[in-house]
Amino acid sequence: MKRIAILGGGTAGVAAAYFLAQSNAEADVTLYEASTRLGGIVETVREGGFIIEGGPDGWVTEKPWALELANELGLEDEVIQSLDEDRKTYIRLDGQLVAMPDGMRMMVPGDLAAVEASTLFSDEAKQAFRDEPCQAEALRAAAPDTDESVASFVQRHFGPEVLTRIAAPLLSGVFGGDVNTLSVRAVMPAFVAMEREYGSLIQAVQAKAKQPQRPIFTTLRSGVGTLVEAMAARIPPQWIQRNEAVKRLQRTPECWLVDGRPFDSVLLATPVDVAAQLLEPTDHRAYQLMQMEASSAVIVALCFNESFDLPPGFGFLVPPGQDSLLMASTFMDQKFPHRVPPGSRLVRAFFGGAAAQRLMRCGNDETAAIARMELARILGPLPTPAITVIRRWPNSLPQYAVGHLDRMAELESRVDSIGNLRLLGNGYRGVGLPDLIRDARKAATEVLD
Repeated sequence: MKRIAILGGGTAGVAAAYFLAQSNAEADVTLYEASTRLGGIVETVREGGFIIEGGPDGWVTEKPWALELANELGLEDEVIQSLDEDRKTYIRLDGQLVAMPDGMRMMVPGDLAAVEASTLFSDEAKQAFRDEPCQAEALRAAAPDTDESVASFVQRHFGPEVLTRIAAPLLSGVFGGDVNTLSVRAVMPAFVAMEREYGSLIQAVQAKAKQPQRPIFTTLRSGVGTLVEAMAARIPPQWIQRNEAVKRLQRTPECWLVDGRPFDSVLLATPVDVAAQLLEPTDHRAYQLMQMEASSAVIVALCFNESFDLPPGFGFLVPPGQDSLLMASTFMDQKFPHRVPPGSRLVRAFFGGAAAQRLMRCGNDETAAIARMELARILGPLPTPAITVIRRWPNSLPQYAVGHLDRMAELESRVDSIGNLRLLGNGYRGVGLPDLIRDARKAATEVLD
């Protein structure tokens, strides 16, 4: 019987345990989780008829692995998708919320007429959009053979204004990072592939727009936490060890020792900084490759038992330098159905970077007051919320810096040479729920083989 340790009970660790349990293979599995709960930053609070997400509110539809898992768990009737017929995202610019033009895929317009009619861009930026398709061959020829920053990539196509107003706030909402250091090949691989094929990103987006379009986001009616809860319910209870923070991981010629207990294989699903510390005695180079910056996030969800006017759409983003602590806000009852009781509202506020670090030191009352004040400055006066949920996620967003894929390739080679070890989590091959689930399924299969 194979003895398998899973270190970390976030989404990746729970998924790995679930897939091992479903394999029906003879295995003695122990899942170590340092806290009292499973799921990591995935958490759904259900109170007063509100579905309140403490972390991600769904996943990108085009990545299939989370939906495949939901169906496998019998959650087909739970699956819902974003209300894309009403999709609109705003950018805070000079004290006003300005809608992004229709047909945008991140910073790339599919409809140049919509760009021309927009007040979001200057004449210079609009000209850059007009010029980009005409430069398709030159852009394809100039595409570097090596990795580059997101900033470099976007500026080559559209210039600095589009980078600052669109790309930077969009990517900050996902990675919490600096576009000047983020790796374009790691965080925007689809756009790199578009450049290789078309040269012009606008031509690529326009070509793809002719294909059948699916809603951008998918979630579960009762919240993303249902996915973790359904997996956990199918894991043998004796496998799960809560409040068990592993202090020492040691490789011997015969086995792995987890705090002195022998295992044949280890799935290391802790945050990257914890995983690096545990691996350092075994392989110092692996430890070095796992050193990466990570940003923090603070999420404040405000639930209102009365309706009030909000701009139509999913919410807004705040570019750097716009005199707000906010990074973004989502109008949850307008993004997904079934989030609130009739006649109610649910607004989430997101803080990242220095603002998140500041709020980490504040109490709940002060954090809630700051969130309400920042939202009111942008949206106007708000009613008193009936429910407030605050979540702090320190160092939860690893930064995929330029060269990330090369470092991960070397890290994977070293991990393979160590033997009977797999690294899971959001620090390696993608930060979204589908990425974590894909990697967990693959690791569970490999460790049994």
